[in-house]
Amino acid sequence: MPLEIQDSEVDIVIAALQPNLTTFFEAWRPFFSRFHIIVVKDPDMAEDLQIPTGFDLKVYTKSDINGVLGSSSINFSGHSCRYFGYLVSRKKYVISIDDNCLPAKDTAGLTVDAVAQHMANLKTPATPFFFNTLYDPYRKGADFVRGYPFSLREGVECMLSCGLWMHNADYDPMTHVVKRNQRNTTYVDAVMTVPLGAMLPVSGINVAFNRDVLGPAMFPGLRLRKEGKHRWDTLEDIWNGLCAKVVCDSLGYGVKTGLPYVMRSDAEAGKALESLKDWEGVKIMDDVLPFFQSLKLSRTAVTVDDCVKELAGIVREKLGPKNAIFTKAADAMVEWNNLWKAHGAQNA
Repeated sequence: MPLEIQDSEVDIVIAALQPNLTTFFEAWRPFFSRFHIIVVKDPDMAEDLQIPTGFDLKVYTKSDINGVLGSSSINFSGHSCRYFGYLVSRKKYVISIDDNCLPAKDTAGLTVDAVAQHMANLKTPATPFFFNTLYDPYRKGADFVRGYPFSLREGVECMLSCGLWMHNADYDPMTHVVKRNQRNTTYVDAVMTVPLGAMLPVSGINVAFNRDVLGPAMFPGLRLRKEGKHRWDTLEDIWNGLCAKVVCDSLGYGVKTGLPYVMRSDAEAGKALESLKDWEGVKIMDDVLPFFQSLKLSRTAVTVDDCVKELAGIVREKLGPKNAIFTKAADAMVEWNNLWKAHGAQNA
């Protein structure tokens, strides 16, 4: 049966990487105004934020981050500042959308309520153990197809909802350079559960999750040596998503992808060439994907916290010797685990 999610159980977390958020918040006002909002200002940004009135929100700045975390070695600058919002939230669910995204329109021309769709994804079961060819069987107009085992039709709880983007797709710098004028105009009206054992690149641009359960696994672990402020300069969300998927698979939870879409600005799309020469993500992913595809956590890891600690140890042992960046990622995972116990847990 679907879960009930109350508005009071949801935090919307926004990483502020640009000072003027007026256009962003006005566009999202019909969908954000009934929820509590956490805005985390990039600690590297000096300008004051411009946010319109009429929202129930709390802004966190560099001084707030330093005041809570003290001498943490985790770098919360750039897109990673959103994870501080995950840490200080006290709601059961978190929805996070990048500040260069606006509401998209569906194939009928209607404005998409991304918040409502994320909530729908999280409150209905996921089906990771057997793929349903009509995608999400819990959506209106769909069901389980012939041959789908009745013993699996109750599904499992969905912990992570991965939305998509219209216009400026989330490409790596090489693809941006080669297809600099290409924009995503295809709206696929579908939600699907990612099968057990299948990995996916989770984009932090448009994502939602069950913070109560999955929070200890939603961390800024892997940081590139020359990480910048553009999405293609980073892999923190990709690494985080791979770790979260392994944890969900191990504990019997589900991950969904597809709807909702957001409309992503292409203001930065022409700058990808700047990152091309120094981008080390290609080699890193060549090492990372086989590692995660073959990874099995032990049966003694029965909580998300257990899984993260065990996963950090395996990363250090198996990937650390290949590249120091993985050792630092393992260190960050352990530190995040400790920060979550001290500041992120409901009783912290």
